[in-house]
Amino acid sequence: MRARRVVISAALVAAAIAVGGSAAAFWTRIGSGSGSAGSGASAAVTLTPGTATAGLYPGSTIGVAFTVTNPNPTSVTIERFSLDTTQGTGGFSVDAGHSACTVSSLSFPSQTQAGGWTVAGNGTLGVSLPGSLAMATAAPSACQGATFTVFLRAGT
Repeated sequence: MRARRVVISAALVAAAIAVGGSAAAFWTRIGSGSGSAGSGASAAVTLTPGTATAGLYPGSTIGVAFTVTNPNPTSVTIERFSLDTTQGTGGFSVDAGHSACTVSSLSFPSQTQAGGWTVAGNGTLGVSLPGSLAMATAAPSACQGATFTVFLRAGT
């Protein structure tokens, strides 16, 4: 019986060495390869006009409010809003009833904030930019009662 225990013990030690050797060989193998993955295209956020926070008159500044819609499944951070000078006249337009009003008296400097504006995936965010739209003191009288459109673009 004692001989049998020695044989079983020796067999277990030999099995442990064999398994240990295989495991060591498995974990120390070196290999190489390559892979690839694709990503979906992201869609542009859209800006929906809001309402002015007050009436605009020569020498004043008012806030501009609007909504940002993010159609992407992941959140998007916008670092700045700036005038889209490719639309309207230099980024502005005036209603048809005030065509004598020149929009050159308007200004909108780029707007930023610490950390930007984060819009959740498939979400919307209301944005208010206080004191962002200005009218020069030399604005023509033809601008009285006018409705202005400010074309903006979101940037990163």
